[in-house]
Amino acid sequence: MSPHRSAVPTIMLRSYLLQPAGADEFLAWWRPRIPPLRERYGFRIEFAHLDREHDRFVWALSYPGSRAAFEAADAVYSADPDRAAAMALAPPLRDSVVGFIEPVL
Repeated sequence: MSPHRSAVPTIMLRSYLLQPAGADEFLAWWRPRIPPLRERYGFRIEFAHLDREHDRFVWALSYPGSRAAFEAADAVYSADPDRAAAMALAPPLRDSVVGFIEPVL
């Protein structure tokens, strides 16, 4: 393992299947709420992309260090009352897939 490998962050990929024609509503909810909350806890949004044709939103967030460090920070984030308030306003999703990814190149 290279000496710089430990500096690689842990990355979570999140893919949401939105309600038909619900992209604008979802983005109006997500943009002002979720990135600032995630950043408050040390997460970085690596990218966020909308596939409007298929009503799909895909984004990745990272946290420095191990998966255990990511999960510990995620637990603190999940307990934040501001997150609960934001999630109470979230538009419903048709489906979601969430998982950790690793570089292969």
